[in-house]
Amino acid sequence: MLGYTTMTSAFASSIFSAATPYVAKEFGVSSEVGILGVSLFVVGFATGPTFWAPLSELKGRRLPIVIAMFGFSVFSIACATAKDLQTLLICRFFAGFFGACPLAVVAAVFSDMFNNATRGIAITLFSMAVFTGPLLAPFVGGFIVSSYLGWRWTMYIASIMGWVAFTLDLLFLRETYPPVILIEKASELRRRTRNWGIHAKQEEIEVDFGELVQKNFTRPMRLLFGEPIVTLLSVYMAFIYGLLYLFLTAYPFVFTGVHHFNAGQSGLAFFGMIIGQLLAGTVVLLDQPSYQRKLAANNGIPIPEWRLPIVIAGGVSFTGGIFWFGWSGYREDIHWIVPAASGILTGFGLMGIFLQALNYLVDAYLMFAASAIAGNTFLRSLCGAGFPLFATYMFNGLGIQWAATLLGCVAAILVPIPVLFYLYGHKIRAKSKYLYTY
Repeated sequence: MLGYTTMTSAFASSIFSAATPYVAKEFGVSSEVGILGVSLFVVGFATGPTFWAPLSELKGRRLPIVIAMFGFSVFSIACATAKDLQTLLICRFFAGFFGACPLAVVAAVFSDMFNNATRGIAITLFSMAVFTGPLLAPFVGGFIVSSYLGWRWTMYIASIMGWVAFTLDLLFLRETYPPVILIEKASELRRRTRNWGIHAKQEEIEVDFGELVQKNFTRPMRLLFGEPIVTLLSVYMAFIYGLLYLFLTAYPFVFTGVHHFNAGQSGLAFFGMIIGQLLAGTVVLLDQPSYQRKLAANNGIPIPEWRLPIVIAGGVSFTGGIFWFGWSGYREDIHWIVPAASGILTGFGLMGIFLQALNYLVDAYLMFAASAIAGNTFLRSLCGAGFPLFATYMFNGLGIQWAATLLGCVAAILVPIPVLFYLYGHKIRAKSKYLYTY
C-alpha cells in the first residue's frame, strides 16, 4: 500500500514529460517552458520533505500521508482542467509539494516497523516503487498523448491513482511512530481509569515555532552541508537522480529523433532501465542472507559500510551504461535495441547506488534518518528539476555521443566517493555529532 502511494507520486512526476510538446504547442510557448511542468513538480519534491518530515516526527506518520495524498489528488485534477499555462505550472508545483510526503515519510515508517535485519528488504521494495514509477510513466503518457485522449488525460490518470492511494491510506493505514502511539494509549488509559495524570512523554513537548524551525527545517540543511558523509553521498545521488530525469529528454532524442519511433514506442525503450533496476533490487535482496549472517556475528550491531560494495558496483555499471547509450545511440545504422539495452547497466547502477546509499544513511544516522533523508531529497530533487531544462541544448549542441561522454566522465569522477567511505567511513563517522551509536 505504501509502495503504491509512493509510486503514484513518482509516476506523476514524469508522466507529464510525454505531454510537454503538446502543452508547449497548445499554449504557444517554447519546449523548455513546457518542460517546466516536470521541473516544477520536482522542485515541489525538493521543498516538500522539509515540511513533511518534521510534521511526521511531531504528529505521527499517518496524518501527513493522508493529508498529502488528498492535496496531491486535488492539484492533479486542477492540472488536468487548467485553462492557462500559469495555472498548470503552479498546480504542478503544489502537486509535487504534496506528492513529496510519501518519499520522505514512507522510509521513516519502515524504520519504525522493521529492525536492522529486515529493514533492508522493505527499503528495497520501496525504492523499486520510487524508481520504476518515473520510468513506467513515459510509455503510458506517450500512448495517451498520441491517442484521441490528449495530454490532459495524463493528469487525470495521475489524479485517479492519487484518489485510490488516498482512500487506501485513509481506511487501512495505521500509525507506526512509537511516541504518537503512546499518546493514543495514554488517552485511552485516561478514559478508562479516570486518572488524568497518565500521559505520554511526547505530550510534554510544547511546540515552540522557533525551536521547530531551528530543529526540523534547519537540521536537514545542517546535516546536508555539515556532515561530509551526507554531503558527498547526496551530491552523488543528486547527480544520478538528475540523470534519471535527464533521460526522459535524452531517450526521445535517440528513439524518436534517430530511430523515428512515436511517443509511446519511445517510452517503451525505458524497459531496459526497468529491467536493470529490478536486477539491482534482486541483487540487494539476495545479499540479505549474507548481511544477516554478518549482523548475527557482530551481535546484531550493523556496520553501515557493509552496504557499500553494491554502491561501488552500481557506480561502475552506471558509468559504463552512459557511454554505451551515447556511442550506440547516435547512428541510425546501429539497431535500436543496442542503445535500449544500455538501460540495463544504467538501471542497475541507478538502483544499486540509490538503494544501498539510502540504507547507509539510515544505518549511520538512525535517530536523524528522516532529517538526513530530507536533506538528501532536497538536493537530489533540485538536480532532478534542473537537469531536464538543459538536456535539449546539451544534446543538440554537443551531439548525442559527446553529451553522453561528458555525463559519463562526471559519473566516473564520482565513483571513488563510496570507495572512500568504504575504507575510511568509520573514522569520518567517529567525528560526527549526529552519529547514531549502537
